[in-house]
Amino acid sequence: MERRVLIVEDEAISRNHLRLILQEEGYQVRAVPSAEEAIRHLTEEDVSCVLCDWRLPGMDGMELLGWVRRYHPETPVVIMTAYATIENAVSAMGQGAADYLAKPFGIEQVRLVLARVLERQDLQREVVRLRSEVSRRYSFDQILGRSPGMLKVFEVIRAVAETDATVLIQGETGVGKELVARSIHAHSLRKDGPFVAVNCGALAEALLETELFGHEKGAFTGAIRHREGRIDLAQRGTLFLDEVSEMSPAMQVRLLRVLQEGTYERVGGTETIRANVRVIAATNRDLRPLMATGAFREDLYYRLHVVPVEVPPLRERREDIPLLALHFLAEFRRQFGRSVDAFGREALDQMLAYSWPGNVRELRHVVERAVLLNQTTVIERLDLARGDRPPRGRQATDCPEPSGMPLREFLVEAERRYWRDLLDRQRGNVTAALKEAQVPSKTFYRRIRALGVDPRDHRSRDEPGTPKPE
Repeated sequence: MERRVLIVEDEAISRNHLRLILQEEGYQVRAVPSAEEAIRHLTEEDVSCVLCDWRLPGMDGMELLGWVRRYHPETPVVIMTAYATIENAVSAMGQGAADYLAKPFGIEQVRLVLARVLERQDLQREVVRLRSEVSRRYSFDQILGRSPGMLKVFEVIRAVAETDATVLIQGETGVGKELVARSIHAHSLRKDGPFVAVNCGALAEALLETELFGHEKGAFTGAIRHREGRIDLAQRGTLFLDEVSEMSPAMQVRLLRVLQEGTYERVGGTETIRANVRVIAATNRDLRPLMATGAFREDLYYRLHVVPVEVPPLRERREDIPLLALHFLAEFRRQFGRSVDAFGREALDQMLAYSWPGNVRELRHVVERAVLLNQTTVIERLDLARGDRPPRGRQATDCPEPSGMPLREFLVEAERRYWRDLLDRQRGNVTAALKEAQVPSKTFYRRIRALGVDPRDHRSRDEPGTPKPE
């Protein structure tokens, strides 16, 4: 990419000297003696960076900085001055300068400052590009993922959303089951109706009964007035039953009637009410063993299991971790007003090596904590609650020294490590790797060639050869 630098310096010798230095470094350079001429140039042509002297005839450097920040906020400005004080530096940076050069400065200082400023600009542009790409290719509402397992979840959501079919969402705690339920509702014919969520595991049986079905005045001690239940509130909308496996047998019978007949009565009432709701249930437990012991009704299971959605745990979708981490980084950076804008290599190592027992919820909390506590623009290391050893067959010391990574490099490196980890687990057996990844062999070979990954490097001595690509 062509780099265009605008120098604003009233001293001709300094201006020409700096212009020659930057031209030798490969920059396209325009040098002007005043802020007024700089503004005329900026109204006609975009530049990558402005190097501006603090003291100028007429409009000074700080005034020019204010103009650039107002009319070209994406263009970084580096302030140069011979009057180097801490107060000047703080003032310039506080008013939006990208960096600061104190005269006299050497060639290496100029080179380093420009490289740092332009790399930061690239990072910001990459953030915008990545958000657009994530929104277009790797998300469904607020659910992010590009792994085969998540792409299947997106397919099911699209297929079932505009029907009234009952959906059972299964997955470990923290994988985002309620997000899936909300996404189904948002794309359904009931989207203009309410979405009402109930955590069936958080309430005792008696409380859950009145919470779901409501009660009439005098139905029990303390029932001093009529109260509508969550089914009433969800009319013409969606009722989301989280942790449905924790329902008592008696409550299961009442829910079964709602699903079979579409009717119910409030606690203490005799009026039969029509339930115009769509039911989406979720569980973090396998219901089949519970059926075998009688803890969960078989007929209710099949009523709920009309359309099953299996949300994979984060450890089985490691290629989604960078997307999620960057999404959370942008969210908390904006929420807390922090300047953190990248993860370092060591942080990437940790994310990809960690098992994430708390799934997406845990990753979100870890990134939130990192943004709050980090004192620089780069998160070099994450504070993980449990051991975070690198995957078998590779050590974290294989990586360069920690430093901020452009997001494109971050994602490429994450994908490379995903394929390496996959081949490590399968000991270089491509057939087994293809089965686990659930991708066509052409896609597999195209990606590993592009990333420089060789299955032979991961194969044990007794492993047979790998199949040829299609």
